[in-house]
Amino acid sequence: MKDGSGIAFLLDKEDLLHDLAALIGKLKRYFPTTSKAISLPISAKLQYAREKEDRAAKDMEKEMVVADVEAQTTEKQEAPLSIFKKSNRPVTLKFEDVVYKVKPKKGGFLKNSKSEEKTILKGITGMVQPGEMLAMLGPSGSGKTTLLTALGGRLNGRLNGTITYNGSPFSNAMKRNTGFVTQDDVLYPHLTVTETLVFTALLRLPNSLTKDEKAAHAEAVISQLGLHRCKNSIIGGPLLRGVSGGERKRVSIGQEMLINPSLLFLDEPTSGLDSTTAQRIVSTLWELANGGRTIVMTIHQPSSRLFYMFHKVLLLSEGNPLYFGKGEEVMAYFASIGFAPSFAMNPSDFLLDLANGVASDESREDEDPTVVKQTLVSAFKTNLADKLKAEVQETGPCRQDGAEDKQFARWSTTWGQQFSVLLRRGVKERKHEAFSTVKIVQVLVVAFLSGLLWWQSDITNLQDQIGLLFFYSGFWGFFPLFNAIFTFPQERMMLEKERSSGMYRLSSYFMASAFSDLPMELVLPTIFVTITYWMAGLKPNAVNFLEALLVLLYSVLVSNGLGLALGAVVMDQKKATILGSVIMLSFLLAGGYYVQHVPGFIAWIKYLSISNYTYKLLLATQYSPNEAYPCAGNNGTCLVGDFPSVKLVGLDRQVLSVAALAVMFVGYRLVAYIALMRIGVTRK
Repeated sequence: MKDGSGIAFLLDKEDLLHDLAALIGKLKRYFPTTSKAISLPISAKLQYAREKEDRAAKDMEKEMVVADVEAQTTEKQEAPLSIFKKSNRPVTLKFEDVVYKVKPKKGGFLKNSKSEEKTILKGITGMVQPGEMLAMLGPSGSGKTTLLTALGGRLNGRLNGTITYNGSPFSNAMKRNTGFVTQDDVLYPHLTVTETLVFTALLRLPNSLTKDEKAAHAEAVISQLGLHRCKNSIIGGPLLRGVSGGERKRVSIGQEMLINPSLLFLDEPTSGLDSTTAQRIVSTLWELANGGRTIVMTIHQPSSRLFYMFHKVLLLSEGNPLYFGKGEEVMAYFASIGFAPSFAMNPSDFLLDLANGVASDESREDEDPTVVKQTLVSAFKTNLADKLKAEVQETGPCRQDGAEDKQFARWSTTWGQQFSVLLRRGVKERKHEAFSTVKIVQVLVVAFLSGLLWWQSDITNLQDQIGLLFFYSGFWGFFPLFNAIFTFPQERMMLEKERSSGMYRLSSYFMASAFSDLPMELVLPTIFVTITYWMAGLKPNAVNFLEALLVLLYSVLVSNGLGLALGAVVMDQKKATILGSVIMLSFLLAGGYYVQHVPGFIAWIKYLSISNYTYKLLLATQYSPNEAYPCAGNNGTCLVGDFPSVKLVGLDRQVLSVAALAVMFVGYRLVAYIALMRIGVTRK
């Protein structure tokens, strides 16, 4: 009974009893002499079956009562399971005359041509109360997902109509009391099922619970969703083997169940799942609704067993409502307006046929689909629309007191807690990519190759040593830049999902992302410099070595910031990579090594060049202006400060170079942060 299968069983039995009763009636007409002999035994059996089912139902009710009592007595031991019992804050969802329009974008030469607005939703009205589960049905393109996104407070653009939650518009308080499961499972591929749910629990559950209690909540969700077998398996992705599609979907639902949401939205939670898994998921949702929650979902062709578990059904066709009401009354409604199936069939299949303009009735088989749809839309407006609006308006608002709103409006955790959890999660997820074998081998090969090419180069080959220092600034300008460019575009969907649900502050996420990248950003260049510095024969002094290393690490962090800014602003990996290549090549050309006589009208680029400042500081770590080197003229020695390549850049104003890089370090990250502020925020 707990999984909801008992309801479907009783419904199927009741249909069978009706069919047997009808069969008895027919036998009486055709065989009047033997009708008594037949009807008496069958009627007796029917009566016995009914009594037996009544007794079974009472026994199940007793078991539920006993289970509730046992749950109360063992509440301390099984506290985490309480999240499945009752809703903290019941929510009544109302939506009236919801209309959504978009203006199609045209590219190329048609970009400036006038384009007509397209109406996606055409006046949808309805109401879902606590304890009810609404299923939205319709063919692809009917507007199901658009309506679900609008009701979840996540739809941008021209949305008209009224949507209220306990009589109030969508707010931050409601956002943190709402769960939203998208159709695509947005999860970190390298985290295990347990890690995924525990990190979510640590971020979303309030501080009134300890870390152990939050972890216990995650374990309770794992048990509730039947994820024990794969709890220690990684999630996986397109190129990484992990859990199955059904298990991945259950993990997504589990992330939302953790917060005990009063309002839960799900976009096709059973797509791609087998019937048994789909039954388990919908039964779990039915249980959640039984606890006083409001459940709204889109679903694609549910089985008849699932269909009768829905309290309410909304049928859409091309943005028009064809039916809104109780699921058990839908067949009777369409039969009353002349659309009844010619044979017994799954109600959802029948409804989808109607939404596509296909009538199952033999008398309407040849009717044009467009005419069928118009007939159904007109019938809805005539028979249901006014009654539905009156029902929505009659039910008064259920506003919550201000203190409770303030409680939900606060962040669940502190900034420090969010930063700590996000940092640990980021390191666990990114270490596989950051310290991949390919990257390590790449750096080691380039390091040893550079060391061999500049093997034991001394000051007599000053041009060669200067070339190595410029190569430092160039290679470690490109490498961290392209690593950082992919950070935010790859995580855009995750950031959008988590910010939309109010999981954490953007500042805590941004700082955690920056710090979780540091191990890779600092370890690899350190190894590179350690190898090449001593192989190339630069000044064999610990102070000079440490100065060169610190300058290079400083430059790496600045280049990393530029990559973060480009990725956050463009949010497209291909475009950001091209733009980053152009910018970094411009910086290299203006770095003071390749071109010594730069025209005045373009010389300003060097003041923006990371390579220019890095090259200048690296030179200062190895040479001083009055230091001599062997040369052809001037008694066989010359000053390093007078060497053409060094003189152009200069060995003075080092503090200015450090300050310029500091401004870039902060400025690039500030640009990235501002660019990320638009992600996960609904724009009206």
